[in-house]
Amino acid sequence: MAAENGCLVWGGHANLSPADDVLISVERPLAIDTPEQMVASILSKKLAAGSTHLVLDLPVGPTAKLRSRESFVRLRKLFEYIADEVGLNAVVVGTDGSQPVGRGIGPWLEARDAMQVLERDPAAPRDLEERALLLAGHVLEFDPALRGGRGIVRARELLESGAAARKMRRLMAAQGPPPETSTLGALRHDVVASRDGVVTAVDCLRLARVARLAGAPIDKGAGVDFFKKIGDPVEKGEPLYRIHAAFEADFRFSLKFASEGAGVTIAG
Repeated sequence: MAAENGCLVWGGHANLSPADDVLISVERPLAIDTPEQMVASILSKKLAAGSTHLVLDLPVGPTAKLRSRESFVRLRKLFEYIADEVGLNAVVVGTDGSQPVGRGIGPWLEARDAMQVLERDPAAPRDLEERALLLAGHVLEFDPALRGGRGIVRARELLESGAAARKMRRLMAAQGPPPETSTLGALRHDVVASRDGVVTAVDCLRLARVARLAGAPIDKGAGVDFFKKIGDPVEKGEPLYRIHAAFEADFRFSLKFASEGAGVTIAG
């Protein structure tokens, strides 16, 4: 929105890079996911949208796309090289991908987490807040007046003062109401701990699959609400996460998959 010097956009259906969409439709069923194609896919869409500056978050963890520091460094160098060749000012940040950030996996739940952070809700997930501040700080440091670590300081000031929340509300008002409203899926099931102990690992890929089988992201109200993080104590029978779905078939598929392995390791 011109009046706000910004907008909220999801490029998934914006037809920004039609050739890339065709490639993805072929590669996804075949489980082909090369670093070169990832770089081409991401940067082509950014260029098509007219981007000049870009901050990329690349999570690294045992069940993330990038499993090691070495693989992150290789991909970061590839991103930086190609971005420089096509005239993009890119900053690539490696972050902790050992577990989901925030609590929600799925559009409605992720939007809830984001708004809780912006509105300074006591229930807001702190890991999401810190990740957002880190990335926002890098964005702000594209301004020469905020170099040398001052970007994250300014980002925190904007969040804590309420300025970030006010800006979000103005953007939402300027763009108008969504074409359709969504609600959290009414079908729900808690996946519980099988023993007492401490959470020692989370399988991010498995949780993402549970959420997809439940209907996310096509069904905005479907997904997984994650309650426990690595290092948290748990008791037998205590909920680890809650599955939400809107359709019975999706719900059954998701529950069956979760019953074969919750994706949360407990030791103690």
